[in-house]
Amino acid sequence: MPLRLRLALFGAGVVALALAVFGLLLYALLARGVVSNQDDALRARARDAASALHGLPPSQSPVAAANLNKSDDLYVELLASDGSVLYTTATLDGRPPSAPRTLLDDATRHNGAFTTQGSLRMYASPYAGGYIVAGQSTRVPQSNLSGVVVFLVVSAVPALIAALIASWLVAGRALAPLHAVAVAAEDIGRKRDFARRLPVPRSRDEVAALASSFNGMLNRLQEAYESQKQFVSDASHELRTPLTTIQGNAGLLAAKQVSEEVRQAAAADVVQESGRMARLVDRLLTLARADSGTRLARAPVELKALVEEVGRQAAALHPRQKLNVAAGPAALDGDEDAIRQLVWILLDNAFRHAASTVELRLSTDSGWARLTVADDGPGVPARDRERIFERFYRVEQSREGSHAGLGLSIARWIAEQHGGRIVAGDATIGGAAFLVDLPLLRPS
Repeated sequence: MPLRLRLALFGAGVVALALAVFGLLLYALLARGVVSNQDDALRARARDAASALHGLPPSQSPVAAANLNKSDDLYVELLASDGSVLYTTATLDGRPPSAPRTLLDDATRHNGAFTTQGSLRMYASPYAGGYIVAGQSTRVPQSNLSGVVVFLVVSAVPALIAALIASWLVAGRALAPLHAVAVAAEDIGRKRDFARRLPVPRSRDEVAALASSFNGMLNRLQEAYESQKQFVSDASHELRTPLTTIQGNAGLLAAKQVSEEVRQAAAADVVQESGRMARLVDRLLTLARADSGTRLARAPVELKALVEEVGRQAAALHPRQKLNVAAGPAALDGDEDAIRQLVWILLDNAFRHAASTVELRLSTDSGWARLTVADDGPGVPARDRERIFERFYRVEQSREGSHAGLGLSIARWIAEQHGGRIVAGDATIGGAAFLVDLPLLRPS
């Protein structure tokens, strides 16, 4: 069932409930008033009759008694003290209507009393040793109330129809902006036009808030979409170079008339480029994990031993350059493999640009562990010290290298996953310095 129809039916249902409650209250109020009015009329009729009479007349029949089976007029009876009828102005089923003894006893005790017997409403009052009884058919208030019920029902039908139409129109007007949002979302998704925005109404209602939220979502979606496009483009570009090299060298290896020297050089190039491509794919997978919101598994890590071990391995891989390691004791709550990868990324970056010396230092201060990796290379210009952490970004003087520009992005993600930060600056030995601050493990 459409939402507009449900809202219209709900509005009409609320109006119907309100009309029903109003009708019941009005009916109860009118019913009480009709009965009270009838009782007042009976009491006044009995008093008028008592004022017009002088004593109790002898028993006699009226000149023309009204038939209460058909008439709704008031009638009057004069009763003796024993309840026998002395005079009556009406008959019921061919006989004078009889007043019950309980009514006469109540009238004696209270100087007047009411009762309903069968289809008659009666009032009895003591008079001259007997009683005056005034009565009327109960059809009179019932007839009046039936007219009220008919009026309420007849008037409720157009009111419900009007409520249904009004609810339908109001619901349509209220849902129109939501329909526009749905149509726009469908059109944006079909055309991938993430630059499109919804007009925000001037009113400060829920629809305006929805339009603003939707536009904010489109902004983030556009940024993510453009970033993903750029990421795919850059990744394709970076993978194309090693693939081209591997393909060309594979062709040389497949050729028959190739010298052994050329064959060995081609095989070496294939090994080197395939390794480079494997590292690139591995880092792309790491960034994909970061984009998917993957959280690192954390446990206590002795950072001093880890730094010294990675430093020893890195020094063995780069014998032409000097590595100075100075590490103090430090422990933190983190992922050991991820921190190891962070240190390797920074050392690889330093050895790639260092002229002769790389420094690796670990110290602690005010609850933080500071890892510093510095080199005596050309350094990083101040304008690029933030952008080098972007994916595939490389400063001009480093573009001739074979790296893809993903390592520092991964390093920043790892630092942020541990509640820390990484920044670039100037090294005391003349080149670039990367500083990583990580929170120390709190003592239990």
